Amino acid sequence: MDGGENNEIRKRGYLNEDFLFFKLKDKKKNEIEFHYHDFNKIIIFLSGDVTYIIEGKSYTLKPWDILLVNKYDLHLPIISPHATYERIILWLNPNFLDAHNRNNCDLQSCFLLARERKMNLIRPDKKDIPSLKQTLDDLEKACGDTSFGSEILKNSLFIQLMVKINRLFLGTDAQKKLEDVRYDPRIESIISYINDNLDEELTVDILSGTFYMNKYYLMHLFKQETGHTIHNYIQKKRAIMASDYLKKGLPAGEVCSLCGFGDYSTFVRIFKKEFALSPKQYSKAYSNMSEYHI
Repeated sequence: MDGGENNEIRKRGYLNEDFLFFKLKDKKKNEIEFHYHDFNKIIIFLSGDVTYIIEGKSYTLKPWDILLVNKYDLHLPIISPHATYERIILWLNPNFLDAHNRNNCDLQSCFLLARERKMNLIRPDKKDIPSLKQTLDDLEKACGDTSFGSEILKNSLFIQLMVKINRLFLGTDAQKKLEDVRYDPRIESIISYINDNLDEELTVDILSGTFYMNKYYLMHLFKQETGHTIHNYIQKKRAIMASDYLKKGLPAGEVCSLCGFGDYSTFVRIFKKEFALSPKQYSKAYSNMSEYHI
């Protein structure tokens, strides 16, 4: 996948509700760029000709495939304009899910496992699809209902859906290889290394030495497999990491160091390019927003 040097990776969408349910059906040219969210997302593919790229892995989708997109995962759908693309999308507020955890049952387990296994796809057995479809149909109706108890019903159906999706993922054979999942194991390892070492010095020379690859081949392969350059990927991930620290109230100077930026001016420039605010402005804006919602 060659995405072009000018591809911008942006945060898309804002989630203030407990969750959001979308059922979408369209036939249009692919105009979506690499992007990420600061919440978890579920995509349930119904029809079309679509390949989804998530952190360098390509998933060619079949009807009723479920994709788990973790918070801050860089992802992009490649959509054929020759087929109608139908899907259900759920945006999840982690605080809402956490409030419904019981007896060591973490409703975000599927997302944690997806990251750990480096596998975002659930392909349900045919026997599991009718139950999944029924819950989704009921949830869709409940989302449009305003009668007595509608909010309680909607939330309970959503929790029911999350239990089913977790069970499906927990029941998936982690060792089973799917022919519709394409990736380069070397790039998978490099992406994991980058994300685990954002606070350290990361350069093409360091990565090529660590993984015993010619640096020019490494740069070509990374761009081919992920759609963006190594430098661009590292800087984006560092900016995203910094935003999380700033939300927690850490001072900008400390965040600069924690996220591996060489100097403060570089940190400010990259962060402002990503979020249209300086780190201090972002921190202040988030603090004011939090106070408002309290």
